[in-house]
Amino acid sequence: MMVSPLSKISEFLKGPQGRKLTEQAKRYAQDPRNRAKAQQLINKLRGGKGSSGKH
Repeated sequence: MMVSPLSKISEFLKGPQGRKLTEQAKRYAQDPRNRAKAQQLINKLRGGKGSSGKH
């Protein structure tokens, strides 16, 4: 039986390394500058047209 990639990811996240990375990601996401960078990347990947993230 073939294991799906999502089940592998789920198992990884339940382990000690996955929990550690999850906590690091949460801390990173709390910084407003990092949130803005992430939003710019998401807009770029979605094909956002010239969105600078400034309102």
